[in-house]
Amino acid sequence: MQQQTELWNLVNGFRVSQALYVAATLGLADLLKNGARTADELAVDAGAHPEALYRLLRALASVGVFHEEEGKRFSLTPLGDSLRSDATTPLAGWAAFIGRPYLWEAWGNLLHSVRTGENAFRHVHGTDVWDYRTRHPEESPIFDRAMTDLTRSVNASILEAFDFGRFSTITDIGGGQGALLAAILARHAGLQGVLFDQPHVVSRASDVLETAGVADRCQVIAGDFFEAVPDGADAYLLKWIIHDWEDPEAISILRTCRNAMTSDATLLLIERIVGAPNDDPATKFSDLNMLVMPGGKERTIEEYRALLASAGLRLESVSGGNPVAVIEAVPAD
Repeated sequence: MQQQTELWNLVNGFRVSQALYVAATLGLADLLKNGARTADELAVDAGAHPEALYRLLRALASVGVFHEEEGKRFSLTPLGDSLRSDATTPLAGWAAFIGRPYLWEAWGNLLHSVRTGENAFRHVHGTDVWDYRTRHPEESPIFDRAMTDLTRSVNASILEAFDFGRFSTITDIGGGQGALLAAILARHAGLQGVLFDQPHVVSRASDVLETAGVADRCQVIAGDFFEAVPDGADAYLLKWIIHDWEDPEAISILRTCRNAMTSDATLLLIERIVGAPNDDPATKFSDLNMLVMPGGKERTIEEYRALLASAGLRLESVSGGNPVAVIEAVPAD
């Protein structure tokens, strides 16, 4: 019976995901951060139907996200605290992203990907995720917030795993709005940074850099990492970039970086590494997300070694690994 219940919960996991998506979109955790409130009070501030909102809240309370008290009053739990926009390890941005209809439509075609090996997103929408968000600009801020929140949730482990202070200038390729680079610069006062991403992404980076107090040490440059990246840095950082792409595109990005590197520069990949059989569900389900959404893949360390070699780079070391690893590479020649 216990095994059946566990499988039942797995089968119905999408219900919890959608409930969390709604809670994050309505900002319920922020509305509760100062204490318990009734469902009716929350409905007024969230712009929701009181009875329907109560049903959502009690469902999420049953899985520990909120706590229900007498009188239909609710408060935040330690689990739900990460849904606050100002949480130390925020996940509200990710929760508000994973419930977007265009993402769910792609995941609804996982069967197509498994049967054919094709990218489900392109099958459903007729284009890739990057072009889709260009055509639907209202989706870009939601995605960018999700990436910023995820980055903030792993920043501490990255900073503990690797000493970035040995460099003088770090260029963050595809660095989004600068959440990781800002944390690195804040930790190492002598460092200079360059944030590089698409124009519509880096245009919203100033608040992140200024809040961290590092805007005066960070140059922001817009561009396309398939064409060229800024030269002159002694370290090039790519976090959660290579896993978005199949091998040909991944090698192309790495070669672009190699072309900008001097002989003594370092390339740093921050990625999940596929773990042992029957373990590491976070990475292996992330791999399915790569199959369904951007079309890339999570890789083993040997697969990263081969990718780097194809781009004229040599894998030197691997640091950390939970939840992400820092893969250090140098020019092979």
